[in-house]
Amino acid sequence: MPHTIVVLDVMPANRADRLRAFLPPGFVLTHGSEPGEEHMKAIIRDADFAISGQVAVSGDVLRAARQLKLLHKWGVGVDNLDVETARQLGIKVARTTGSNALSVAEFTVGLMISSLRFQALGHQHLQQGVWRGISNLPAETFLLSGKTVGIVGFGAIGQNVARLLRGFACKVLYTKRTPLAPEEASALGATRATLDEVIETSDIVSLHCPLTPETQNMIDAAAISRMKKTAIVVNVARGGVVVEADLAAALRARTIRGAAMDVYSIEPLPATSELIGLDNIVLTPHLAAVTADTFEPTVRRMFENIARVARGEPVPERDLVV
Repeated sequence: MPHTIVVLDVMPANRADRLRAFLPPGFVLTHGSEPGEEHMKAIIRDADFAISGQVAVSGDVLRAARQLKLLHKWGVGVDNLDVETARQLGIKVARTTGSNALSVAEFTVGLMISSLRFQALGHQHLQQGVWRGISNLPAETFLLSGKTVGIVGFGAIGQNVARLLRGFACKVLYTKRTPLAPEEASALGATRATLDEVIETSDIVSLHCPLTPETQNMIDAAAISRMKKTAIVVNVARGGVVVEADLAAALRARTIRGAAMDVYSIEPLPATSELIGLDNIVLTPHLAAVTADTFEPTVRRMFENIARVARGEPVPERDLVV
């Protein structure tokens, strides 16, 4: 009997077929066709392996599985997976650590430039048939070059951001529990700082930390009030790191200059969100990790981890969560 892999996210048939092209021998793949936990419970019930891209996987969904051996994140962040319930049920959890680091880093730099130069706003106006030149921008525009960029969370993504910023001669500050070796930090042109120093001195505060009890609501009204009035906040980490109502209030009051968000506390972002309609924010729908260049290597690595478990072999340490 073939092993069944289910992708819990809803996806079109052509994307599922792209995945099937990389399946190891002896595996079949199914996928979500409608949103909601009840559907997820139904499709995970007889699966041997499950994959989650952006969809949250609760303990109730995991308990509906009768023979699940491994839950694999298609990406890195596992804060929306009930890892503790998986542990209790004896279900392994894995991810593709670092697989999207360069994709997210490039996207981050793009958000920085778009925020500094009002690119998204100009695009929006022209799509509406309205020409608003430089005299009608909400504020002055600035170079990225030479700015102080504070990177909160300095794993693979944060380090790639720092590497890219070297070409812009930026001063890079980073926060990380364990400092890099001096030679590593020097190669990236980065200096370790406290979170307070990053918040208070950066022209751009770029968030790349996991969502944990320590980082939940980290960027709130109090933190924003200590930023430079010309500061920009970029969040490609997790929505829960930022208190969105506080950020929206600060943007309306021009307490800070601007923001760019690719992730949100509720996804899809509700049409009623206070972030929508502001002229000093760039909003994108959780796109940072997605590039065609990384699709094949990431999928092959994910399927190899699944095949290892099917053979009774361990998941490589770098990808094992529990």
